[in-house]
Amino acid sequence: MVLGIFIGSIFVGGTIALTLTCYFLMRWMSGNEHENHERDLASSVVFRVSALHGLILALVFAQEMFSYQQLRLQTATEANAIADIYFDAGRYGDTEKVKIQKELSDYIRVVIDKEWRGLGETNRLSPEAWTQWDEAYRAILDLVPTNPRQQSLRNHMLDRIYLVSESRTKRESTVADALSGIFWFAAISGMIFIALAYYSYPPTRRNVVLISLFGAYTGVILFLIYAFSNPYMQPAELSPGPFLRLQEQIAALPPPAG
Repeated sequence: MVLGIFIGSIFVGGTIALTLTCYFLMRWMSGNEHENHERDLASSVVFRVSALHGLILALVFAQEMFSYQQLRLQTATEANAIADIYFDAGRYGDTEKVKIQKELSDYIRVVIDKEWRGLGETNRLSPEAWTQWDEAYRAILDLVPTNPRQQSLRNHMLDRIYLVSESRTKRESTVADALSGIFWFAAISGMIFIALAYYSYPPTRRNVVLISLFGAYTGVILFLIYAFSNPYMQPAELSPGPFLRLQEQIAALPPPAG
């Protein structure tokens, strides 16, 4: 929370400072006398650039928010698939379940303790987690059903393990497809052009406050886009909640009868 406030303050303070700097610089370069037709032209430029600038920010913000929500859904889907496999292994047989459940428990631990944070730092899935997934997959493939019930359980576990793999790939793509530098160039240059076009308005207290509010709000939107672009890191870090709850559920299970 503290880090988020600090980064957000940098964004807001930076955009306010940049906006006012551009405004006063343009006034200094153009002189203090401005004709009415200049103000009309400046207003027209501000209107058009603001419309395009707002559209760009809105589209990118919506895209990042959608990706953030999709990650929440994919995380829950992956955890549910793991839970299905874990408990289906128990239904399959007391002997066969041991290896499958062990590999899945190790997989959950690696995702929580290593992979989640690593995705934010390297934008890549953990090879160790893939190894645990592969071991669980091999254990399911090695099952030899002896009746229709076991055959059905094996098929269901295979479907679920494929879903886990698919969800993992989608989790990685959330951060692998990072925001392009072109977006940041368009966002910042649009803000600068708008601030420059305000030069024809005198620097009264109210005008300066209004220009500052424009810069502050732009900073808030840019901060939110930045935060949602990497949901594995602060300031908008998404917790691996479904995995944590599944880990707690497994830990609370009674030990197997000896």
